Amino acid sequence: MDTAGIDPLTGFLDRHGCLRNAARLTEHAHRDQKPLSAIWVNLDRFRKINGSLGMGGGDAVIAKMGDRLRSRNEHRTHIARMGSDEFLLLAPAHGCEEAASLASELLQLIAQPMEVGAMSLYPTCSVGVASLEYAEEAESLLQRAEHAMHEAKRQGGGRVVQSGDEQLPGRLGIKLAREELEVEHKLHAALQIGGLYLHYQPIVGFNGRIEAIEALMRCELNGEMVPPVKFIPVAEKTGLVIRLGEWSLMQGAMQAKRLSDLGLPTKVAVNVSRAQLTAPKFSQALYAALLCSDVEPRLIELEITESLFMDVSELVQSNMRAAIAMGVSLSIDDFGTGYSCLATLKDIPAGKLKLDRAFVVPLPEDKRVYAVVKAISQLGRELGMTVVAEGVENEQQSCALQDAGVDAIQGYLHARPMSADAVTGWLDHQAALLKA
Repeated sequence: MDTAGIDPLTGFLDRHGCLRNAARLTEHAHRDQKPLSAIWVNLDRFRKINGSLGMGGGDAVIAKMGDRLRSRNEHRTHIARMGSDEFLLLAPAHGCEEAASLASELLQLIAQPMEVGAMSLYPTCSVGVASLEYAEEAESLLQRAEHAMHEAKRQGGGRVVQSGDEQLPGRLGIKLAREELEVEHKLHAALQIGGLYLHYQPIVGFNGRIEAIEALMRCELNGEMVPPVKFIPVAEKTGLVIRLGEWSLMQGAMQAKRLSDLGLPTKVAVNVSRAQLTAPKFSQALYAALLCSDVEPRLIELEITESLFMDVSELVQSNMRAAIAMGVSLSIDDFGTGYSCLATLKDIPAGKLKLDRAFVVPLPEDKRVYAVVKAISQLGRELGMTVVAEGVENEQQSCALQDAGVDAIQGYLHARPMSADAVTGWLDHQAALLKA
């Protein structure tokens, strides 16, 4: 019998034999368009077992573990011993959910008490799971399973980690989940080759007047859209949000200048993150955007969350004062979802208050929400603020908001976010309607 590629202690494939088998199984999975998963198992605290029982005792533990794995899994997986206390199970026809279920079974199987000589052991293991992705090679699949196993061990062992949940160092040294890591790389590429652009969504008063258009960032790379719900959190974690914010300021200012030159002077509202407002060079970035675009500062509005307005740190307050001094207006974004303090609302240097869509969705049925919206609208009006409701999708919501004293609305009822060219045409059309 040819024993090349066979582990002599367990009778399983060894590392070299496993790599050859993994390449074969991966090729078949791609050809037949069927799933394949890799489950990497590492015994916890095996070094201590070796130290207590000696090499012979350690080998006995590995042999018994091999028998356990064989008895329950040989008929449905290909098993290999990858190192002293590491096993790999390749599971054809197992997708993510099936592989996760199998991995949970392994935790229970390995955790059963084991008699070695006169000692009773209570072993545990760390398990990493990876499922084959489109056009992925065998080596990459195994590496992902191994990385996931190391993350399970880092978290204390005795658990399963799916590939994509493990934490890996990104380009800026921040540890990210694998999916987040891919998004970070896409953001860097988008910044370098121009995969970022802005869409604009109008804010419309009940008198038909356009209050502003909000700039919303989009990311597209090689024809693939990366949703904001994915790239914004990664940008905030890695600090890239500062670069993205500076880019948005510049592009928003240039759009405001283009509209003004076309005879459609419209305020462009740009979202500002906490990272930006706590950065020492925020004022310089804002000044550079105004200078390079040659736009009138009154046509730029910064949307800042209410929690940032409440931040009493000198740097945040200084940056807001600097923006106002330049002639830029401020807006309270997502009002009502943070830690609102009505006693300090009178001191906030904002000219606009934007109600979060959480206040809009229940309307017009929820009378309590309506009462809150009406009270906030009256308060905003008394403080000289324009009150805007976000996320308005139907006429019923619009009518309730108008009755409650809201000044303007934003949402799909009027327009979805659109490109710079599209919003120019939309604004031109609205201007013609107002003149008619």
